[in-house]
Amino acid sequence: MLSVASVETQNPELSSHVLPRDQTETDRVFVSKLPKISISNHLPLHTYCFQNLPHYSDRTCLFVGNSGKSYSFAETHLLCRKVAAGLSNLGIRKGDVVMVLLQNCAEFVFTFMGASMIGAVTTMANPFCTANEIFKQFRASKSKLIITQSQYVEKLRETGDESIVFGEDFSVITLDSPPGGCLHFSVLSDANEDDAPEVDIDPNDAVALPFSSGTTGLPKGVILTHKSLITSVAQQVDGENPNLYLKQDDVVLCVLPLFHIYSLNSVLLCSLRAGAAVLMMQKFEIGSLLELIQRHRVSVAAVVPPLVLALAKNPMVDNFDLSSIRMVLSGAAPLGKELEGALLSRLPQAIFGQGYGMTEAGPVLSMSPSFAKQPLPTKSGSCGNVVRNAELKVVDPETGCSLPRNQPGEICIRGPQIMKGYLNDAEATARTIDVDGWLHTGDIGYVDDDDDVFIVDRVKELIKFKGFQVPPAELEALLISHSNIADAAVVPQKDEAAGEVPVAFVVPSIGSELTEEAVKEFISKQVVFYKRLQKVYFVHSIPKSPSGKILRKDLRSKLAATPPSSS
Repeated sequence: MLSVASVETQNPELSSHVLPRDQTETDRVFVSKLPKISISNHLPLHTYCFQNLPHYSDRTCLFVGNSGKSYSFAETHLLCRKVAAGLSNLGIRKGDVVMVLLQNCAEFVFTFMGASMIGAVTTMANPFCTANEIFKQFRASKSKLIITQSQYVEKLRETGDESIVFGEDFSVITLDSPPGGCLHFSVLSDANEDDAPEVDIDPNDAVALPFSSGTTGLPKGVILTHKSLITSVAQQVDGENPNLYLKQDDVVLCVLPLFHIYSLNSVLLCSLRAGAAVLMMQKFEIGSLLELIQRHRVSVAAVVPPLVLALAKNPMVDNFDLSSIRMVLSGAAPLGKELEGALLSRLPQAIFGQGYGMTEAGPVLSMSPSFAKQPLPTKSGSCGNVVRNAELKVVDPETGCSLPRNQPGEICIRGPQIMKGYLNDAEATARTIDVDGWLHTGDIGYVDDDDDVFIVDRVKELIKFKGFQVPPAELEALLISHSNIADAAVVPQKDEAAGEVPVAFVVPSIGSELTEEAVKEFISKQVVFYKRLQKVYFVHSIPKSPSGKILRKDLRSKLAATPPSSS
């Protein structure tokens, strides 16, 4: 069974309105503008997601972009039950962990929901990781099964660890022709659904075990329970407000990887609950993406800033009909107002909203409650309001005191949607969730007079120039607004006089003749002196995680061999 540090989490009854502004310094708490709702988080996750199945059983649930296959909700539910029986036949029991090493595909859905049905836990890994990275997660999670594709099997055999033996230590199941020692996915999908055992599932039992991105430390297993995931999904799609997120006739784009919690939760699980169809793409390729959006009349596009950049600036977009898109939701990283404006100029019919989340928070902390289009000059960059049935506060990172509106500090969240804790890491859990149940995100942000949440940057990513704080995200948003810059990232470089100085990695647009001095001048005209760029490096691409976050550690490593600058 999965273990975690014992952290007493207090979730007092939450108000359905913002608390008075004359509160004491210790209890400045923000809640949603929307009223509290009743959440069925006493149910198992699979029961909750398919609870309204009779109302749309014949509607399409999954479109598989690369194969052209489609599955109705009834077919999807049946295949999930078959896989549940198949996993049980292979000896998978309640509390056991199954690793899914797949790009987006229908089998990912069948496995995740099937594992939930027998009380098992799914840990999701990026198939493009190295064998050592995969097996670190495999061992940490104590997985008993890997479900993958045959093309990744040889990589799994190349760990150099002779103690790893397929069929003895664990089983490998592939979706296609299985190499020696592996099984075919049909051993799961052809099982008799009636063979799935009845399992008593507690709301606090683990159901998902994603690993944190590792961009600011070693990856850690994040224990998400049936209760936490149901709560998060309900916060997004349940309730009576007709403008909330998803509707039954929506087709939702699923190009972000399901092994990342943003896509798993806000795309897949929310769509299953709402009765919306999911268009699955294995990988991002702009031509295929545009063609599939046009063919399937995608109405909701969940994206990350790199995808926004492509939709806003790629000339191919003009050749396709994207008029079906009614909503674009961006998350995982901040998005500047210039890029947001460029996107909306191409999709004038669409409502745009940014959300804010992190894996440990279950994952969504804030989102736009009505997705009402806001005037760009005043509300661009907002991540919406804190989700319902949760509390948010902003604290001073130095003193721990809560802060009033419009003052930046560390964002903290409390509610039944947050993680149970880190897997077998009591110390890290205690550092993240305090004794009062507040999860400390490590993100710097503030809440404005309209209760909108704005994220400034991460605590550990702030650049310190002679004591001044320089947020990389601010400079990146300015750089991307330049017509001759396709992408950019800003990181600190050591400096003898200043301590750290901001330097930029810039991807020039095709055919541009951009110079370092031109980039520096462009920024210097828009920022205070201590935010000016010290150096500009031109590169072909910016390294990013599958969720779209800039891998600053990779860029910092490139600077390590560079002699320190002098100011």
